[in-house]
Amino acid sequence: MNHTPRTRTVVSCALLVTALGMGVTACGPDGDPLSAKPYDAADVISFNGPTEAGKQADPDKPLEVTADGDDRITDVTVQDSAGRHVAGELAADGRRWHSTAPLAANAHYTLTVSTEDDDGAPGRKVFAFDTSKPTSKKRLAVTFGPKSGQYGVGEPITAQLGQAVKDKAQRAVVERALRVDSVPAVQGSWYWVSDKELHYRPKEYWPTGTTVTVHSNLDGIKIGDRLWGGPSKPVKLTIGERILALTDAAAHQLTFYKNGEAIRRIPVTTGKPGYDTRNGIKVVLEKAYLVRMRGTTIGISANSSDSYDLNVYYAARVTWSGEYVHAAPWSVGSQGYANVSHGCTGMSNANAAWFFNNIHPGDIVQVVNSGGHQMEDFGNGFGDWNVDWNKWTQGSALTHTKQTTPSAADTVRLQPTAL
Repeated sequence: MNHTPRTRTVVSCALLVTALGMGVTACGPDGDPLSAKPYDAADVISFNGPTEAGKQADPDKPLEVTADGDDRITDVTVQDSAGRHVAGELAADGRRWHSTAPLAANAHYTLTVSTEDDDGAPGRKVFAFDTSKPTSKKRLAVTFGPKSGQYGVGEPITAQLGQAVKDKAQRAVVERALRVDSVPAVQGSWYWVSDKELHYRPKEYWPTGTTVTVHSNLDGIKIGDRLWGGPSKPVKLTIGERILALTDAAAHQLTFYKNGEAIRRIPVTTGKPGYDTRNGIKVVLEKAYLVRMRGTTIGISANSSDSYDLNVYYAARVTWSGEYVHAAPWSVGSQGYANVSHGCTGMSNANAAWFFNNIHPGDIVQVVNSGGHQMEDFGNGFGDWNVDWNKWTQGSALTHTKQTTPSAADTVRLQPTAL
């Protein structure tokens, strides 16, 4: 197909061909076809969306772009006013592109199509269109956790959904829209804890100094026939130093590591038989200077000889069921020698004050060699790090979905910088 800018280029190159005896058929002023100003590809590109003023595209339908004649598509970019991109797939012959991710409803999009003709000259066409409003008022709310702030290297990201999502395909739509970006970038994945809750963590602990931003691109995206994504509030985390408190229940010692260096060893007492402290990796959930602890909250009868009702100081919580690391001045004589607690890790007032001032939410507390059972993976705090990485990735709805990453050959052809 003939394009005016390309015709001028061919004429200028014809002189060069004559002079140099080379087989150049189309090029820009410097002899490179890619340096030519893109021709208007409007007459070679077909688009299945609305082009008339006032018309709106149906977000339920995929976009489709086709090339006519000898021209082929080299790149397609679809972006809405919020900066969200729509994924797509280009046919091997470059003649057809179609979207593989849903459009957002009630959004304004810019579609940019880059092409090349049979002589290698580049073309371009830009379309703008709006999508119609959702057909249903039912929205899926997403609440991210934790709150924005600074956390330790073990802090997982959580996403609480306003309603259950059970269908695997719908889960994939939701998960693709939940974005976790970090500087530096790390490998990580979401895990569906339940129909209404997801957790995200990296393969290894967050690197010290990492900045993590979490947001959702789900607003206006169709999830199911009667369910659309709603707005959400983003969160931003900064990751502090690498803190690990390792308790050996058999040796009755807690070793406090900071950035890989053991900086303090503390004699402790852990759970006695029948109340053994959980083994495994836990994450500090919160801290409180004073906590009232009662045996009745963990199922101990008030009439039992094991009953207790105490004000406890310097308490760092690691499970929702009531396991803490805290001051236990009543058991100083057993600390370093015997396990006499009801499941918590106890230490002297002085050691507990130091521990309290140096431990933070998101830091790692690990227990080994206890007679207790393994820390729960979910539901009683953050046992996420006890899940093997291969198993963790199986908890993603995207593990077995088709990948839309272009092949090596297509990657070369789909370079936006080629124009």
